[in-house]
Amino acid sequence: MSSIKKSLSSAAPATEMNLVDSEVKNNVLEVRNLESAYGPVMALRGVSLEVPEGKVVTILGANGAGKTTLMKTISGVINPRKGAVWFHGERIDGTEPDRLVKKGLSHVPEGREVFPFLNVAENLAMGAYTRRDKSEIQCDVEMIYEYFPILKDRRTQAAGTMSGGQQQMLAIGRGLMSRPSLMLLDEPSLGLSPLLVQEIFAIIRRLNKEQGVTILLVEQNARVALAAADYGYVLETGRIVMAGSADKLMHSDDIKEFYLGQTKDNTAEATRWKRKKTWR
Repeated sequence: MSSIKKSLSSAAPATEMNLVDSEVKNNVLEVRNLESAYGPVMALRGVSLEVPEGKVVTILGANGAGKTTLMKTISGVINPRKGAVWFHGERIDGTEPDRLVKKGLSHVPEGREVFPFLNVAENLAMGAYTRRDKSEIQCDVEMIYEYFPILKDRRTQAAGTMSGGQQQMLAIGRGLMSRPSLMLLDEPSLGLSPLLVQEIFAIIRRLNKEQGVTILLVEQNARVALAAADYGYVLETGRIVMAGSADKLMHSDDIKEFYLGQTKDNTAEATRWKRKKTWR
């Protein structure tokens, strides 16, 4: 890992937004000065972050902040204009997504994106298309059914006819079928009821603790994301503006006011547009 750190320092200046404390030595993912764009529109502007092995890291931000672009750039769907991405010490920016899946990186996209005309079992099988160990694949299917019992009940049902919550469970299960060491989850709470959101996030935390899957989580729901995460970043207009432990962010006045809707003074004179964020 020291050689990785050395190559990182020579390739790009150190970020001021490091969140990993001195006790954390191994990073599954390291991103340095990443820039991505859609034509002339810059979506990411020098983003740097770290995802420690065995941890849950969340990226908070409003619509249009660049969260989904960041996930797509890491997973190879979008090629960055500048910067670098390291996965287990190997530089992967610009690598094709299917090759990254084989290396152990799984991306569960925003909006679930299940195969609507395939049933549950067939969707899970698609998640294991890079594997050839049939007996182990079946063991993993049973493991997923243990975490998501409703999927076992609906295993012959077409995915497109399932509810949003069931499709989200299926998307996560399909992502696990490649046996990833790092899973990217993009807005897993999108469009779900509060009860289902709590259920999904409880399972995400269990997967991290019981299966040892490192998770990078993009989420607008700051409260549930920080409750599930170990560390977090705040992304705004393509830039990282805050970083720290989940507990530190949860108790930040800016996070409380602008992401959790909590203020010290609820009078009309103290409305959210009257106060500037401290990171401005």
